[in-house]
Amino acid sequence: MRLNELLGTEFPIIQGGMANIATGEFAAACSNAGALGMIATGGWDGDRLRREIRRAKELTDKPFGVNLMLMSPYADDIARVILEERVRVVTTGAGNPGKYIPAWKEAGIKVMPVVAVAVLARRLERYGVDAFIAEGTESGGHVGEMTTMALVPQVIDAVNVPVIAAGGIADGRQLAAAYALGAIGAQVGTCLLASVECPIHENYKRAILKAKDSDTVVTGRSIGGPVRVLKNKMSRTYLELEKRRATLEELESVTLGGLRRAVLEGDVENGSVMTGQVAGMLHEIKPVRQIFAELVAGGDARIKELAAQV
Repeated sequence: MRLNELLGTEFPIIQGGMANIATGEFAAACSNAGALGMIATGGWDGDRLRREIRRAKELTDKPFGVNLMLMSPYADDIARVILEERVRVVTTGAGNPGKYIPAWKEAGIKVMPVVAVAVLARRLERYGVDAFIAEGTESGGHVGEMTTMALVPQVIDAVNVPVIAAGGIADGRQLAAAYALGAIGAQVGTCLLASVECPIHENYKRAILKAKDSDTVVTGRSIGGPVRVLKNKMSRTYLELEKRRATLEELESVTLGGLRRAVLEGDVENGSVMTGQVAGMLHEIKPVRQIFAELVAGGDARIKELAAQV
């Protein structure tokens, strides 16, 4: 089974839930382009989410979903809005969604937690989830420590439900590798930053296109909240403070509002430019439809090439 069969989409691809970026409008654009668009709740409350869901419904009749970051102070409110608005798919991160799953499942919602370790997937499977998204440390934003190559097969071996690969997937070769590991499809985020429809500031897009293979760094490991971002003035300052064992308050003073500064204001030196390690593979801005189609076509072509070599 491929992911598109599970979700009712054209392509076996999920658009990653990127806070302050994955609005209802962007999710609808990704759904209309053949993937599963996702609205990222980030720090929103339930009312803001409801508006974004309704905006997506105005723009597409295709399936789309909502990503709930469980560390949000509005998590209970968001979980309720998801039910009331009859969202079709939910992905979750940064915690255990167990208390919400029974109601979601009763409403016919597909539930797919994002996991960074196999032990968490094993623990969550008993709640009756539909699939897991195994996200490697190559991804942008909040990350774990295991690479996609190591994580995906271990999650697959640990559970009896489908697994979707995420982290470090930006072209057909990487999608083919995800299939080879046993995944049924992929979740992508970084490659969508370089899309026509992505609502980030043009400075952010230019920074992504200029990035080289070694231009990302992980901040926040010292406080148990690792985040992958582009190297810039903000990340250098933060890492220096971490070396000096600065207080949490000092560290937060550097990052407070950083993602909004980058996404909305275009401050790519003092803002948090979240992106994955595949940023160095991105060289032009494309429509999301083209990105998805090239990913899938490239993956299928690579699989045929490999089969011919056997």
